[in-house]
Amino acid sequence: MKLFTPDTAYINPKALEYECGKKAEEFLKKSNVPIIYSKNVKIDEKSISKNYAKSKQTILITTNFQKKLQTCKPSADYQFSLSSSCPANCEYCYLQTTQGEKPYMKIFVNIEDILNVIKDHIDKNIPSITTFECSSITDPIALEHITGSLKKCIEYFASTEYGRLRLVTKFDNVDSLLDINHNKHTKFRFSINSEYVINNFEHNTCSLSQRIEAIRKIANSGYPIGFIIAPIMLYDNWEYEYKNLIENLKDALSDYSEEISFELIQHRFTSTAKELILNRFPNTKLDLNEDKRQLKWGPYGKFKYVYPKDDSSRIKDYMTNLINKNFSNSFIEYFT
Repeated sequence: MKLFTPDTAYINPKALEYECGKKAEEFLKKSNVPIIYSKNVKIDEKSISKNYAKSKQTILITTNFQKKLQTCKPSADYQFSLSSSCPANCEYCYLQTTQGEKPYMKIFVNIEDILNVIKDHIDKNIPSITTFECSSITDPIALEHITGSLKKCIEYFASTEYGRLRLVTKFDNVDSLLDINHNKHTKFRFSINSEYVINNFEHNTCSLSQRIEAIRKIANSGYPIGFIIAPIMLYDNWEYEYKNLIENLKDALSDYSEEISFELIQHRFTSTAKELILNRFPNTKLDLNEDKRQLKWGPYGKFKYVYPKDDSSRIKDYMTNLINKNFSNSFIEYFT
């Protein structure tokens, strides 16, 4: 897939004190991207959908001095951010309600400071292993070519005895990460789905075939790997398409003997997210019919609409059997 290049870039002048900031500026200049040297981003279009579209083509190169990391269960002990938001336009994205009306991308370039915070959290937990997720509010692979920050993180975690890194992506920009020392301390998880879901709802992401090729590369480089299948949706022919998905993965990983994890997440939405989705994607094919769902209290203090118990059980049983049948070296971390 073609590497993402923004239409407009803002650079906080302080970001140019850092190596990654200078690298980002160099990339933007070579790509002929208009640069505004300011820490304040201005997006003022005439509608919600236009603000959203403009934001998805705008980046801010800046810094992140967060000292206390948030927990990130069930994925990891803590989460940290190399960036926020991403170039993808996934209609169902769970970040629809958390990143505001204008979810432009912030790219943090003070990687040394971020790694020092991570080190502090690791040291406080020795001799236990501490795990970190770096893709809770972004897709780090989608923006890696701009700064190279993720490569530095992977190399750092390779050198730590008690730290482990996890990330998830829908992109295939992995070549710069294949020949580095990772010491199996970074786990790559790929967000995958049926052709129907990818083609209809995951705009500006890699195709399934492109993701599978990236999966092959990462597996051949010896990284621990896993898959997030999310959101799993019920639609005509869903069973056949998910069967094809799992069988294609099996063929791609026929020589991979290490353990493979799966995280399974059914489609869900909140009332607030539904309103935003319909404003941003007025022609969406997403099934947002609340009458066909049941309410479930979420961990962040909001009700969400999930499939009724019978449908949810059908999804769980079908996907579990499908994975176990095709991957003897797999385990399912959770279904939710």
